[in-house]
Amino acid sequence: MSGLTIEVNVAPSYRADESNDAESRYVFSYTITVHNQSPHSVQLMARYWKITQGSGECQEVRGKGVVGQQPLIGPGQSFRYTSRAILQTPVGVMEGAYTLLDTSTQRAFEVAITPFRLAVPLQLH
Repeated sequence: MSGLTIEVNVAPSYRADESNDAESRYVFSYTITVHNQSPHSVQLMARYWKITQGSGECQEVRGKGVVGQQPLIGPGQSFRYTSRAILQTPVGVMEGAYTLLDTSTQRAFEVAITPFRLAVPLQLH
């Protein structure tokens, strides 16, 4: 897919107010910004996540779009959303991919999401 440049930035955050150490429930939010640096509009059609707990246990999540949307992102535009992950361990890793549609050719392509760490800050755990 020549000429298509999509950048994905992730900002994870621990949600102490929603977590419970005694129940092994660790809630993290993550804000993702998808930057379309391409000359064409793209539509975010699907997501894939691989969530690895600190114990090594993996969970895979697939679905249409993100947060109930399949956003159209114009040239030079960005789409930002926040979602959550609930782990059973105080540390984990998420990675994945988005399936996007190049609206000029109607061809789908994937953009990898670099692994990012979810961790309870040391002073809180």
